[in-house]
Amino acid sequence: MVSKKSLTACILAAAMLAGCGSGSSAGTAASSDSSTASTAASESVSGSVTAAGSSALLPLAQAAAESFMQKNPDCVVTVNGGGSGEGLKQVADGSIDIGDSDVFAEEKLDASAADGLVDHQVAIVAMAAVVNKDLGITNLTTDQLISIFKGETTNWKDVGGPDEDILLVTRPSSSGTRATFSKYAMNGESEADNQALETDDSGTLVQTITDNKDAIGYVALSYLVENKDLQAVSIDGVEPTLENVYSGDYKVWSYEHMYTKGDGSDAAQAFIKYMTSDEFSSKVEDMGYGVVASLTDAAKKTHAD
Repeated sequence: MVSKKSLTACILAAAMLAGCGSGSSAGTAASSDSSTASTAASESVSGSVTAAGSSALLPLAQAAAESFMQKNPDCVVTVNGGGSGEGLKQVADGSIDIGDSDVFAEEKLDASAADGLVDHQVAIVAMAAVVNKDLGITNLTTDQLISIFKGETTNWKDVGGPDEDILLVTRPSSSGTRATFSKYAMNGESEADNQALETDDSGTLVQTITDNKDAIGYVALSYLVENKDLQAVSIDGVEPTLENVYSGDYKVWSYEHMYTKGDGSDAAQAFIKYMTSDEFSSKVEDMGYGVVASLTDAAKKTHAD
């Protein structure tokens, strides 16, 4: 059992140092009486791109970076985590090229800093409360969920589970995942900070709940795609699935943003363009993320504010 002390973890994904490159091509054709031959010369992207921020977006950004670098051998893309607030702060002060965030910049930065950033919405991500599968909890009401994360309900027997103390695993205040979960799962209520383990490393959170039967936390669905040890908890009987997000039935989701300072460098622009390309889009849902174009009007209205 992990002791209930504050735990802070900052995720630093290893920099991926490989080539990168989807380029534009120009073709020249020579014709003869019976055939046409064409040759194409590709123009790959060069330089470097640094991105950091949202741990929820991290797996998708890492996958895109790896693929992008394979296509562009003269470009190095480094992707780190650290939380949405940190990513936004770093892109605003110019220390990185791209700030990854689960929330809009104006929710974390002052107006002057946010105004200097350009928003690129690359995907959507749903967050779910998660417990160990051995706990036996599959659904909670909104009121039960709020009471648990506020530290008011402290034993699982009070919400239909075993007679075990609840171990909370939450996120620091800089976390965009925390902001999204608090706003849409907890109706804006604040979490209990002094009664919980705290980490912005989604991998650490997943492992902690895997190792502790009585733990509960919340994580992006992308971290559950191949996980067999955790149970995503329904809220008021609505399962946290992409289908329910698209329909507007499940509301605990956010746009995934990649912010640049101004338009950003040519390499950063090319990387973001690749993230939203048809070529890469097939991987988005496979990794547990949602496609922005698939949101219904009903879903968009739930996040219209």
